[in-house]
Amino acid sequence: MELNGNRPDRGVPAAFRRVLRVQEPGMQEQEDLIVREKALTIYLNSKEFATIVCSPVHLDYMAVGFLCAEGILQKRSDFKEITIDEEKGLAFVVTEGEPGNLAERLFLKRYITPCCGRSRASFYFSTDALLCRKIVTDLKVTAADVRSLAEELEERSQLFRKTGGVHSAALAVDGKILLYHEDVGRHNTLDKILGQCFLEGIPLEDKLIVFSGRVSSEVLLKTAKMGIAVIISRSAPTDLSLDLAEDLGITVVGFARGKRFNVYTHPERVVTGR
Repeated sequence: MELNGNRPDRGVPAAFRRVLRVQEPGMQEQEDLIVREKALTIYLNSKEFATIVCSPVHLDYMAVGFLCAEGILQKRSDFKEITIDEEKGLAFVVTEGEPGNLAERLFLKRYITPCCGRSRASFYFSTDALLCRKIVTDLKVTAADVRSLAEELEERSQLFRKTGGVHSAALAVDGKILLYHEDVGRHNTLDKILGQCFLEGIPLEDKLIVFSGRVSSEVLLKTAKMGIAVIISRSAPTDLSLDLAEDLGITVVGFARGKRFNVYTHPERVVTGR
């Protein structure tokens, strides 16, 4: 595996802009820190595949994680190299042979068969149905770890505090945060985690996700594709995400703030005693 071109982590996630701040009793011109947003076009074996919008940081993780989440990259041996042109917003991914042909043909194709054949929830796209399997694990998380991980995620979210314009996500194990990413798109934070794990050979089956934003069905499905059994969020879930979580065996914890949190699905994984 090679990483060529300019390192994407040299990207700047925010920049100062002149703004007119209106306050009683008047207004004042000053500088404000604004998050940056960039279009990233991914080329797969020299063929344009998709364009996504993201924060211009860790673009290698972003591109690879996106391709993993869409089923294009499924095994480490599928991947050969990635080259990033940060200035132009281009990612060139080269694979061994043509992995993920079926996933590539089904990319963005609608899918309406009920999840797992029985629930109220339905997958949006064919690749979701292709890649999501029910998660069976003995993983447990203590209530104390839920609280401490949510608190640590907030403490790390310095860019959000300064700009109010990014989401954050972390990969955690044994009550400790292992990886952390921020992005203008909440789902992008999960793709960056997945991309880093894919490139660096970090296993996911014993990990959990700590998340800043709403747990939508899209976020839940990305969690499922990673094989993650527990997602802890500081915000709320949607009803469709909970339907999917019930079927896919994922524990959803929401509103994890201070000493309180809600467990919406598969509560058997949350240990509340000493």
